[in-house]
Amino acid sequence: MRNIRLVLQYDGGRYEGWQRLGSGRAGRTIQGLLEEALSAMTGEVIELTGSGRTDAGAHALGQVANFHTGSAMSLRTMQDWLERELPRDIAVSGMDEVETRFHARYHARFKRYAYRIDTGRVHDVFMRRYALHIPRPLDWDAMRQAADLLCGKHDYTSFTNARMKDKSAVRELFSIQFEKTGQHVDLVFSGEGFLHNMVRIMAGTLLETGYQRLAPGEIPRILAARERQAAGPMLPAHPLVLLEVGYE
Repeated sequence: MRNIRLVLQYDGGRYEGWQRLGSGRAGRTIQGLLEEALSAMTGEVIELTGSGRTDAGAHALGQVANFHTGSAMSLRTMQDWLERELPRDIAVSGMDEVETRFHARYHARFKRYAYRIDTGRVHDVFMRRYALHIPRPLDWDAMRQAADLLCGKHDYTSFTNARMKDKSAVRELFSIQFEKTGQHVDLVFSGEGFLHNMVRIMAGTLLETGYQRLAPGEIPRILAARERQAAGPMLPAHPLVLLEVGYE
């Protein structure tokens, strides 16, 4: 059996996230649609493994997934077939054959997400589906101070809506960068992995410091609380994009 790795781009605006849903709802998720297309292409029942879930309405520039197949079809033919058959809001930007034991989720070493803020007095019409419009002034220095305190290796229970129970909420967040292009600012989160809704809640908490409703020095207290209600609000999904998944 061959093991094929895909690098994927998608506009998640009309989908219910990455993860496959129940019978009859495959076309409403990225994974479900891709599995239907790959199964039709190979004549096999394909199960696709993604590097992780993305939320309903969120996007990806560099999602990674893999599947096993007995098909002898060339990679070029596969990619051309998928380009023809997939909807225009999903694309396979890269494809290669990897060792049999490669696993898109278990072997991932880091991920990068961006959360885009439109700071213009008038919103950017062409980015309205991909940015959160905030026309009011923000305290960017306070936001950077809070971002620095969020980084490191911590228990991020306060920054997830998931019920962790016996699962660990400890993750290492490498950096949060502020990248400005015109009236847009991308909050770029790099880490070994992220909990459910973690980036959207961290972005909401940073905005609370930008609004001067929360002091940056409160971040250690929020982390220590390990309670969802201690952190800021969860922001909408449409400005969130998975930029990259890194492997050794």
